[in-house]
Amino acid sequence: MERTSVAELANLLRSALGRYSLGEKLPSSRSLVQRYQVSPVTVSRAIAALAAEGLVVARPGAGVFRADPARSAPAAADTSWQEVALSAEAGVPPSRAADASGVLDALTLAPPEVVDLNSGYLHPSLQPERALAAALARAGRRPGAWSRPPVDGLPELRAWFARDIADSLTAAEVLIAAGGQSALTTALRSLAPPGAPVLVESPTYPGLLAVARAAGLRPVPVPVDQDGVRPELLADAFAASGARLLVLQPLFQNPTGAVLAGSRRAAVLAVARAAGAFVVEDDFARRLVHADAAAVPPPLIADDTDGVVVHVRSLTKATSPNLRVAALAARGPALARLRAVQTVDSFFVPRPLQETALELVAAPAWGRHLRMLAGALRDRRSALAGAVAARLGPHWLPEQLPYGGYQLWLRVPQGRTPEALAAAALRTGVAVTPGSPYFTAESPAGHLRLSYAYAESVEQLVEGAARLGRALG
Repeated sequence: MERTSVAELANLLRSALGRYSLGEKLPSSRSLVQRYQVSPVTVSRAIAALAAEGLVVARPGAGVFRADPARSAPAAADTSWQEVALSAEAGVPPSRAADASGVLDALTLAPPEVVDLNSGYLHPSLQPERALAAALARAGRRPGAWSRPPVDGLPELRAWFARDIADSLTAAEVLIAAGGQSALTTALRSLAPPGAPVLVESPTYPGLLAVARAAGLRPVPVPVDQDGVRPELLADAFAASGARLLVLQPLFQNPTGAVLAGSRRAAVLAVARAAGAFVVEDDFARRLVHADAAAVPPPLIADDTDGVVVHVRSLTKATSPNLRVAALAARGPALARLRAVQTVDSFFVPRPLQETALELVAAPAWGRHLRMLAGALRDRRSALAGAVAARLGPHWLPEQLPYGGYQLWLRVPQGRTPEALAAAALRTGVAVTPGSPYFTAESPAGHLRLSYAYAESVEQLVEGAARLGRALG
């Protein structure tokens, strides 16, 4: 049984390099497999790690040789000129510098010893890995799988997304995009010019704020409560800002978990239509409904006949961060604008990825995966909420627990700073997210966001809450 990890084998090989002179050939991979009782894959990855450090050189067909450090040392570069070049537009609005800090925080992988309550992706144990592998294998055997796809996406995949989103949609009203973030980027760049205001929920997903600012837009906050965005404040925001674009998540909003109340749905569309504005509906959590949830409302685009709503639906959150396949649905001239911007930015989504998505959603394993995921998310939410109530107190929890999505939005008591709490939590071995990056300006209250998607197990979630409790003192 293999007991040596890639890192351990790399350390062993690194220590043994002193036995070889510069340029001397190292033992073959077969010899290393036998000597250290590891797999060929482990040997290959360990050698790759040493090669990346410049310690060895791999020559296909010849072997691996000890590198000459003096020969591989790069000359020092002077990049100080870039400071002037990159700041040449400083002070000239709108600034399109991308602030990726909130996004990078969400994408940073915690070390193995840290309980990860930060990531918004599923733990590998919750991903349909076998179904994805089978779908990828079948997709690779499809005739023409490696030929260039249509710019708008494969007709079959567009038709599937149209049926999945709303009965009133047709395949001709759907574009295939490279994941939800890419779709949001296309939507914002297509529907608002640089310098324009864009209304966003407050709080909202930091990736949206980053996209808006990188496009030169000015995010304008509209407060959210447990029933979603507030129509009366939305009308005020449209009137005050002159915005012609609103981005919202009506279902299990990130980070609050709010669902737009039925009594507000028509009002939100009416306010947007009266303002002559588009509504970008980010439906990221449609496939993250918990097993104990009541029936969820249909997307806003199902109630829209006038082309107000531009809908974004992705497969990524419910499957794997690597299955970056999404749909952009729109009606009227806006669709042509979306198509043009997306084509300029990325040409098209790789066909093998689209074929894999088609194979996955058409397989019986897709339904089984969604049922498993619904139960697992329910159990994880309940376990983490119970552990938070026991360790921190029930007053930390929101008034209403979410019945979809993957996060809890905790209320930090007055006198405590979310950033300081997050830093203290990391020192005790648990990664959590302070709430400040979710607001366009100063947050009105302190919050922490805890994700229950990426922890290894329910037991690890409970342990994470215990560590957070210890961090609070």
